[in-house]
Amino acid sequence: MDRRLFVLAVGMFALGTDSFVVAAVLPGISHAFGVSIGAAGQMASIYSVTFALLSPPIAALAATIPRKRLLLCGGVIFVLANLGTVIAPTFGLALLSRIIAGVGAATFSPTATGAAVMLVRPEHRGYALSVVVAGLTVSTALGTPIGAVIGGLGDWRWTMGFGAALGALPVAGIAVFLSEVPLPPKVTLAKRLEPLMDGRVVLTLATTLIALSGIFTVYTYFAVVFDRTIGGNAVVLGCLLVLWGIGGTVSNLFGGRVVDVVGSRKVIVTILILLALFSAVLPWIGSQLWIAAPVILIWGACSWGQLVPQQYRLVALAPSIAPILMGLNSACSYFGMSLGGVIGALGIRTVGAHYLGVIGAALAVLALIFAELANLRISASSFVPQKIPNESKVV
Repeated sequence: MDRRLFVLAVGMFALGTDSFVVAAVLPGISHAFGVSIGAAGQMASIYSVTFALLSPPIAALAATIPRKRLLLCGGVIFVLANLGTVIAPTFGLALLSRIIAGVGAATFSPTATGAAVMLVRPEHRGYALSVVVAGLTVSTALGTPIGAVIGGLGDWRWTMGFGAALGALPVAGIAVFLSEVPLPPKVTLAKRLEPLMDGRVVLTLATTLIALSGIFTVYTYFAVVFDRTIGGNAVVLGCLLVLWGIGGTVSNLFGGRVVDVVGSRKVIVTILILLALFSAVLPWIGSQLWIAAPVILIWGACSWGQLVPQQYRLVALAPSIAPILMGLNSACSYFGMSLGGVIGALGIRTVGAHYLGVIGAALAVLALIFAELANLRISASSFVPQKIPNESKVV
């Protein structure tokens, strides 16, 4: 594996752990600050929405900053913000620290995914994306469960300290292993938002947003959705999170290669259908560990399996502005995560935590509809995938 891709994946691993581990320690956060589970869940949502809102303007304002320096700045901000969460005395200050962490993520993530596409030959871009995105999926299989166990055995603040320590690793790795990347042409914010005038792009981004909303309607409240199975046992919670992450990691890594062979549409349609089916059954398997475990494994695979083909579809539409499209897609991903937290909080009040899977399934079906509408627009435009510029320009 290209070590540059590996370093970028490590950075995504740290960002993913920080984002997803909050779901595993919601009860502790709720108790510590005397707020409801739904309110505590906004610590994950506000991180995600900050990332989504700030990614495009940061990318535009930082267009003249060397890529390596930009990645390092994002990583340092992220680490300091997590240390701020550790020592936050009030819920308000904890939320503020999560906003700052979102600024760090908004600086790092689009830069990393945009560079990954340019580091390999065009026929391997699905694999390159899958390697970097694997940092996120591995974080759910390894980082998040470890953080959950740390929080269960100690305190949720220890978990956030663990996130800060993880964030320091990619900062060191980028400083040592990543060579300087030539600056891309300066692109204004208006130019970065120009792809939103293309119906094919808009429908594809909408698919990402809706799919992630459905997934995180359930995942944000994982600890309470599966409380009957977990029974207050931190080790069981960690093991179930490991299964979810393993499923996502495997589908992500193999999915990238499948996309290179059969194209994005077949993979997207298959994944979203399975996601709807397995989300729908969660309410009825959540109380029995022996059946919940394999279903969570498959649900995790479906949850993450749609990311790479979505990115692949966007890059194929306009590889010359791949970093812009990756930034918009990342923004939609994090908007979806934050929206999922809000929908889940409302769902807990209306249908109850155990039935959030039904809401997630409905959103997966809606995402499938938008994915097929995007495919129709792409087909109607007589679309021919473009070539990615020579990867040798990136060092």
